[in-house]
Amino acid sequence: MKLSILIPAYNEEDSIESMVHQVAAMAPVLPAGITTECIVVDDCSTDRTAAILERLFGRHAEEPGRVAEDHPAGVPGLRVIRHPMNQGKGAAIRTALTAATGDYVIIQDADCEYDPADIPSLVQPISVGQATVVYGARPLDGAGGRWLMDTGNRALSILTNLLYGTRIHDMETCYKLLPTHLLRSFQLECFRFDMEPEITAKVVRSGQSIHEVPISYRPRQEGKKLSVRRDALPALWALLRFRFWVNRSSAVIGVRRVAATTSDGLAS
Repeated sequence: MKLSILIPAYNEEDSIESMVHQVAAMAPVLPAGITTECIVVDDCSTDRTAAILERLFGRHAEEPGRVAEDHPAGVPGLRVIRHPMNQGKGAAIRTALTAATGDYVIIQDADCEYDPADIPSLVQPISVGQATVVYGARPLDGAGGRWLMDTGNRALSILTNLLYGTRIHDMETCYKLLPTHLLRSFQLECFRFDMEPEITAKVVRSGQSIHEVPISYRPRQEGKKLSVRRDALPALWALLRFRFWVNRSSAVIGVRRVAATTSDGLAS
């Protein structure tokens, strides 16, 4: 099995190098037989993000849609793609998804709020055949002064459960691990953080169950791109909009539906 780690990045000069190295350090502790690739899409950053990534990559960033080339001088398994203009997180994820060669994909934010050391725990249920889709569930306990944001996330998760008949604790989590061909079959449409409810809605509407694993979370205090004002209503609209979406892609055929409950009580 090969895992593609997709990292959308925009003006993350303070954290992007650390994140790339954290992902590289995580790879050797994955379950046996699992290899990785890391695809970073620089969404036309205006700070030093592009220069840092090119140094780590070992050459200039690729253009979207180009075939991958060998790059022995850079961090092993790293690919860097740069958008010629800023398009948003959703567009960066779509570009990375097109380039992915793994059997499974997971989205990793570039700001170090999510710890790649948690990824092996998410992969474990898949490696033993216990789950097909795995989410990393954050505490959402308001720590670090995030009571308003966490309350909003809990509310959106409750609404998701009411609309879709699920029992998930953190719908908005960045850590969503699922088969590459399944995610591609969704033909993602959203451009900002409303992509999170879009993916969740389409996972459930495709007949898949969501297995949750607890993860750590370190919210940053400054430079947060997520906004309650700009992103709460689009997220709500996405949940309503995709409630009756139908996956007509043949790519979902053969994907197992697995109901799972985590050992600490988180349930799908």
